[in-house]
Amino acid sequence: MSSPLTFQPVLDRIAAEIEQTPGRGRPADYIPALAACDPRSFGMAVAELDGTVYGVGDWRQPFSTQSITKVFTLALDLAHEADELWEHVGREPSGNPFNSLVQLEYENGIPRNPFINAGALVVTDRLHSQTGDAAGTLLDFLRAESGNEHLAINEDVAASESAHGDRNAALGHFMASYGNIGNPVPVLLDAYFRQCSVEASCADLALATGFLARHGIRADGSRLLTMSQAKEVNAVMLTCGTYDAAGEFAYRVGLPGKSGVGGGIIAVVPGRCTVCVWSPGLDGHGNSVAGVAALDRFTTITGLSVF
Repeated sequence: MSSPLTFQPVLDRIAAEIEQTPGRGRPADYIPALAACDPRSFGMAVAELDGTVYGVGDWRQPFSTQSITKVFTLALDLAHEADELWEHVGREPSGNPFNSLVQLEYENGIPRNPFINAGALVVTDRLHSQTGDAAGTLLDFLRAESGNEHLAINEDVAASESAHGDRNAALGHFMASYGNIGNPVPVLLDAYFRQCSVEASCADLALATGFLARHGIRADGSRLLTMSQAKEVNAVMLTCGTYDAAGEFAYRVGLPGKSGVGGGIIAVVPGRCTVCVWSPGLDGHGNSVAGVAALDRFTTITGLSVF
């Protein structure tokens, strides 16, 4: 990859290959507002460190970011309270589904990592305590980093998630019983559901993730995270970012990544670029079938990997 101009033909090649892929999985039907998405939709964008963006397919189409936002709330909370966060959430892969209650009981209400739902609830709770508005803080950050002031929360999706959010409510109340939640659980859940309901495109998210490729430096040149903190976030993405399929994702793709059940996946090539891919058909783990395949092809064709 001697020239940034080589990214566009790579994306075009990947899109052509994905178009020939017969099985694309199924959208997240347990969130009614997402169930109607076309599993054959596909978009992919690459953003370089200077903000230059390349894209293919539906790369400008906004979609529901869902768990991808967990990366940004983690970074924002680390910027506020640094290592104190790690007293309340772990950094190990869970090996269980993202909404599992099982581990919490025998680990005394401390979630295994920030990217399973229980861990993300803790991070959102702490960011809400730090800022007074976790979802608003996240949205402001994404708007600033992407350069898209029109990014917004889809209130219909938030309401849909709230109406079907019993498992997340159970996680919140269970952790509150251990003293690991500071806000009233209904307040936390509202912030969390709204956070997950931000809509953004592949271009927006590739740009917004750039601070992790720049070792903690934001788009305006200011520092959000220390180099060590940026390394920590990338490391947890690599080991925990794709639910209980993180090992397979590391094996196939070889990059820090974070998926969401809206069908998006972000990935980081530290010091070089960021990637976002979207296709709403999911596998049994909740990861985009075409998205994982596209990122696999991206690292294979370009040789860009952390390994």
